[in-house]
Amino acid sequence: MKGAVGMVKPCDLARPTTHVGEITHYTTRTKHRTRHLRVNSSWNRESGQTLIENRVSNLDQKWREYMGIKNWEGLLDPLDDGLRHEILRYGDFAEAAYRCFEFDTSSPDYAKCKFTKDTMLDRCGLGGSGYKVTKNLHATCGVQLPSLIDRMPSWTSTNSSWIGYVAVCDDDKEIGRLGRRDVVIAVRGTATCLEWIENLRATLTSLPDDVAPRRKKAMVQKGFLSMYTSATATCPSLQDMVREEISRIIETYGNEPLSVTITGHSLGAALATLTAYDITSTFKRPPMVTVVSFGGPRVGNRNFRSQLENSGAQVLRIVNSTYVITKVPGFLVDGCNDMTERRVGLQGWLRKKVDESDWFRYADVGKELRLSSEASPYLTKSDFATCHDLKTYLHLIDGYVSSSCPFRTAAKRLLNGAKHEKQQILVR
Repeated sequence: MKGAVGMVKPCDLARPTTHVGEITHYTTRTKHRTRHLRVNSSWNRESGQTLIENRVSNLDQKWREYMGIKNWEGLLDPLDDGLRHEILRYGDFAEAAYRCFEFDTSSPDYAKCKFTKDTMLDRCGLGGSGYKVTKNLHATCGVQLPSLIDRMPSWTSTNSSWIGYVAVCDDDKEIGRLGRRDVVIAVRGTATCLEWIENLRATLTSLPDDVAPRRKKAMVQKGFLSMYTSATATCPSLQDMVREEISRIIETYGNEPLSVTITGHSLGAALATLTAYDITSTFKRPPMVTVVSFGGPRVGNRNFRSQLENSGAQVLRIVNSTYVITKVPGFLVDGCNDMTERRVGLQGWLRKKVDESDWFRYADVGKELRLSSEASPYLTKSDFATCHDLKTYLHLIDGYVSSSCPFRTAAKRLLNGAKHEKQQILVR
């Protein structure tokens, strides 16, 4: 990660609690002298152990507020420190979905999970989290490629790949701290060629009857829905895998206080939103379902948003205003400026044309926590790939205090910046 000199003066606030990470050596470059920056990340590569420090004490009934039962009112500006911890914790689970994925196209295990279910959290630095992985998740791309693809390397046509996991809290001490048994569904972002193509299929399409019966006006992005519902002869759809596992979990733990928290980044954020809607719409008595998403694109139209809200799912949508991906797909959402409302000029004409069509009328969902890379003195304004990286989101959340103090000097969660991790930024 590059340093930026004199860009921002962080707020000088004491840090109430410490999450993970520690500055060991600070660096920036000036005209006359050079100082070097090296920052520890949130896990130890050699041991695979997370530095878990100063966890929030027992959440008791507060957990429902942190999971959005009151739509996070009074918790986001300023950001409640307990909620900050929970967001960072779920961000670590989303990051693990990246760490487990085999990105090496020359490997025979490309697009698979590198670790076994019993070891993956430990290998990703979450061995002390109190959770156990119970299900690997795969997604299939339904897009059909032309015959020309036969001339391309085989990895370019990989249509089914490991995309995340389900983990259940099974540690009595952690269950007691959380106030309930929590289930995490973590989904990674875009990694394969066909997933990139699915991302570009940006027209809206109606949800199928098994997802939204008699609700034809609820529409979502075609590519995201394709990845959620597509299957092959050997690989069930992501939808079927999620339904099967959630059904098992409800049957096993349904008599306990139970929550399902779905977390994902970029494409994973979009699939997390679809997953939340599917769970709350499919099961008669679903547990509390919350999405904690990072850098997610828009997913559906106003009717989808309305149905999602009515289903009981809670969505906390964390966005970086510096990066464009959270503003796409679609030309238009609610809350347009006065010019488009009055249909003045080119923007007004575009608004009118989009209003006449059902294909691109997107709407944001959930409660938004808006961050900005420009608030951090450790980030450059022009590095758009870094702006979208999940680690950047976690860094900004750790530093964020309020809209009037977007970054504090006491923030400690910063990047190590290992070479192989920087390379992976480009595929997220």
